[in-house]
Amino acid sequence: MIVRQLQEAQKTSRRIVSPDGNWESTRMLLKDDKMGFSFHITTIYAGADFRMHYQNHLESVYCISGEGEVETLDDGKVYKITPGTLYNLNQHDRHILRAFKELHLACVFNPPLNGKEVHNAEGAYELDAEAVTE
Repeated sequence: MIVRQLQEAQKTSRRIVSPDGNWESTRMLLKDDKMGFSFHITTIYAGADFRMHYQNHLESVYCISGEGEVETLDDGKVYKITPGTLYNLNQHDRHILRAFKELHLACVFNPPLNGKEVHNAEGAYELDAEAVTE
C-alpha cells in the first residue's frame, strides 16, 4: 500500500514550481509507483493564462476550489471551471487554461509522469523527464 500526506509531499522534490510562475504541482503518485497513472494536486495561480497541448499524455482534472475556464483551441469552446467541475483532455486537446481565482485541482495523467516534468515550448510534458527522488 502507498500512503502519502500532501503536506509532507510538498516538502520534498515531489513539489514542482513552474519556471513561468503560473502553477505549482505536488506529484502524489508517479510512474515509479507502478499504478499506471500519476496523481497530482496542482495550484494554478490567479491571473494565469497559458496554452497547453499534452501530446504525450491524457489528463483528467477535478476542481477542488477556485474559478477559471478552459478553452479548447480546435473548436473555440469555453468551459467554466468551478468547484466540482471535472474536465478531461481525452483527445490530446490543445487548450488555454485561465485562472480568475486561484485554482486547486486534482489531476490524473496517463501515461504516468516521472515527476520533474514542466511544460515544453509546445505546452506538453516530455515522456522521458527526470524522476523525482524523495
